[in-house]
Amino acid sequence: MKRRAFIGLIGGAAAWPLGARAQQTAMPVIGFLNGASAAGYVPYVAAFRQGLKEAGYLEGQNVSIEYRWADGQYDRLPGLAADLIRRNVTVIAATSTPAVLAAQAATSTIPIVFTTGNDPIKLGLVASLNRPGANVTGVTNLITELGSKRLGMLRELVPGVTVVATFTNPNFQDAERQLKDAEAATAALGLRLIVEKASTEPEIEAAFATLGRRGAGALMIAVDPFFIDHRDRLVALAARYKLPAVYPLREFALAGGLMSYGTDFTDSYRLAGRYVGRVVRGENPADMPVQQSVKFEFLINLRTAKALGLAVPNAMQLLADEVIE
Repeated sequence: MKRRAFIGLIGGAAAWPLGARAQQTAMPVIGFLNGASAAGYVPYVAAFRQGLKEAGYLEGQNVSIEYRWADGQYDRLPGLAADLIRRNVTVIAATSTPAVLAAQAATSTIPIVFTTGNDPIKLGLVASLNRPGANVTGVTNLITELGSKRLGMLRELVPGVTVVATFTNPNFQDAERQLKDAEAATAALGLRLIVEKASTEPEIEAAFATLGRRGAGALMIAVDPFFIDHRDRLVALAARYKLPAVYPLREFALAGGLMSYGTDFTDSYRLAGRYVGRVVRGENPADMPVQQSVKFEFLINLRTAKALGLAVPNAMQLLADEVIE
């Protein structure tokens, strides 16, 4: 073999492992997909990053995250999911029901880790909780199953109420099921339910303006990324119209809402972050059982109760995980 050809062969052989090694050690990219806005989900993103840290990954150090937010416009999610796929992400963290449905429709090969308040089997996300069986796994918090419990607590705090209002977002996939649950729960308690549609902030304002005319004595907010994203506005309007309201997450009560009961969303996002880290490390979603976040929280805001002229029974205060005074 000629000396020049031999040197070229050795040089090429030496260069190949270096290139392959560089490719193998390139920083993994996580796609983060959500139907709400970044501003409304700050505590949940922090919890997601904490979960990643527990799995051994720090954003900007050994993993990067591409965030895609639909800002409450769920019809944007398929395009955002497709964008992440073009970005060739390692895994998609689909952190809401609309997001995971969009991600699942977009890819059957890229791993997906979800958070959802629904039954992932009924949604068609997994074959079973123990053996998901495909490219999708994640965390369910069963938050939408607690509507009747919230309504019962609201009735206990406002015993004279006869008409309860709720909002429904026609753009949210789970809105119809939650509405049916609310109708059954109010009927079981002998209450009348009135429903207002709201999928934009102006529609939220308009809905509140009509509740008094329709005789609403209390309000129950459904689980929806759009409503979670606009929790400060919902709480402020409930105070303006002097409507006792029950909410699905602690962040509503912390923002001034009367009371909240539900699973800890931050815990769900932390668990999802840990699962994403495990997928980045090489585990197969098909073999990773769906986790259930079962950390429930009941908060009462005594300042808001006082402003509404409501006396919170001592027994209820003792049951609360946190009493805001």
